[in-house]
Amino acid sequence: MGHHEGVAGNDGRRGRQTVRDMVLSMAAVMGVALVAYLTIPHSGNGDPVKVVDYSAALASAKRAAPYPVLAPQGLPQQWRATSVTYRKDPAGHAGWHLGFVTPDGKYASVEQTDAPPNDLLKTVVTGYAPDGGSTIDGRSWTRYQGDHYRGVTETSGSATTLVAGSASYPELEQLAQALRP
Repeated sequence: MGHHEGVAGNDGRRGRQTVRDMVLSMAAVMGVALVAYLTIPHSGNGDPVKVVDYSAALASAKRAAPYPVLAPQGLPQQWRATSVTYRKDPAGHAGWHLGFVTPDGKYASVEQTDAPPNDLLKTVVTGYAPDGGSTIDGRSWTRYQGDHYRGVTETSGSATTLVAGSASYPELEQLAQALRP
């Protein structure tokens, strides 16, 4: 009988020890996580946006593209560029992409391609349907509303320009209005 009590006593102690070890290792993990958090650079307001300088990419895209590549000029500083690419697709169509975080914290991008306009819309504004029109700088743009994104598009010469994202139409139109070759 005494033997069993001894085992139970050990089990009780072992149980408490396991919990204590768990709490200690948890505290150690939290300590490491806190140190990592404090040493990783954060911008002042905890904003994870990584801003890119797209000037070099723009210059090389302008040299390579078979159409006048557009980029915004004179946008307020709250517009922050976050992504830029220029590439040819397997069919040989040239695509220019410039992504921004808008002043409202939404996403907006400039997409230009010499591929068929519907291909561009299918890729960027999935589930798109016409949603009226906008006049931007005296030119007619067509509005599209998709499943997740909306966009305004215009075709000029061989290139279609699409300004799209989760941003509102007024923000998308502000970006479109700032575009210059």
